[in-house]
Amino acid sequence: MGDLKQHGLIKAQERLRDQVGHALRAALIAGELKPGGVYSAPGLAAELGVSATPVREAMLDLAREGLVEPVRNKGFRVTEVSEKELDQCTELRMLIEVPTVVRITALATAEQLEELRPQAEEIVAKARAHDLIGYLEADRRFHLTLLGLAGNDRLVETVGDLRKRSRLYGLTGLDEAGKLVSSAEEHVELLDLMIARDVAGVEACMLRHLGHVRSLWAEARDEPVERPAGRLGALRRG
Repeated sequence: MGDLKQHGLIKAQERLRDQVGHALRAALIAGELKPGGVYSAPGLAAELGVSATPVREAMLDLAREGLVEPVRNKGFRVTEVSEKELDQCTELRMLIEVPTVVRITALATAEQLEELRPQAEEIVAKARAHDLIGYLEADRRFHLTLLGLAGNDRLVETVGDLRKRSRLYGLTGLDEAGKLVSSAEEHVELLDLMIARDVAGVEACMLRHLGHVRSLWAEARDEPVERPAGRLGALRRG
């Protein structure tokens, strides 16, 4: 058995990896790491004020999430999604999620749906608190948990993959304009409609919400990136 004293060091390294990952996600969302851009672990490590090892580990985590892809001998490229791909992802999500949520409206109990209310309210709270990482995570958790009520694990996996392929970048400007809150509030509206068994309302809300999300993608991609305070430097200062 190895030296148990090393366990504290391992935990510290894991925490640093998580901190680096959080900083990189924030930089991606803010648009400071641009889609299509290639970034080296040593270069990012220098900006963060840490060694290259936790940066490489964190970037591999992001690669598994589909946010970046390894580039041999250079580092990692931020995943770039075309307008056509975004449209295709939206179309697929509408084809899958809208009828599934309508079916869940008829099948799920009121208690099952009410259990989702804290998650729906968390999305709104994160948007109002300008916590963009928390916003995206709460949004992902709500949608996949809701779809899970259909009892089809492969469907949930497919939608999860579609969401990874169309992650939002450059959301800072939209957040500053207050445009994320209205999208966040649609989750509470959807839940209320489902509990009321308003099938037509549920279908209309889902179509509007997914269309709203697609418009946010377009606005986020067009948003110029001019940020006075970088997310990468925040870790160094912390």
